[in-house]
Amino acid sequence: MNKTQKCAWCVVLLSLLYLAINIYIGVEFFVLRRWPKGSYWPSLVFYLLIGISIIFVRKKQSPAEPNSDERDELIKKRAARISLISAWLLLATATIIAARILGQDGSIPVYLLSLINVSVFLMALLIYSVAILIQYGWGGKNGGK
Repeated sequence: MNKTQKCAWCVVLLSLLYLAINIYIGVEFFVLRRWPKGSYWPSLVFYLLIGISIIFVRKKQSPAEPNSDERDELIKKRAARISLISAWLLLATATIIAARILGQDGSIPVYLLSLINVSVFLMALLIYSVAILIQYGWGGKNGGK
């Protein structure tokens, strides 16, 4: 597994963990209407896994392993194109949903706009990583089947 695949797997796993933490906090705040008990542990686990993933990504399988080659660059370009298209589609979808829910005369709080933009960025990053993994054939012998 090369560095690009390792980074993509780390992003996918950390994104899923981040989503689970946000769902937990969202349920605690908005459904149960209370402050999450032990609210420090999800952040602690998340940051610990970020540190572990940095070590995992930087470690090479062999000293002769290159950082990337032409195929890696082509895969990254295709994944970036897919991610950019998805970001535009996600922003358009967020705009349409907000217009449908609030109507033409409704207003959105400022903090919600930043939350929407960060969410779109994280989804685009997740799509980028999934596109890389799909192009490599979900791992195994550096993309070979």
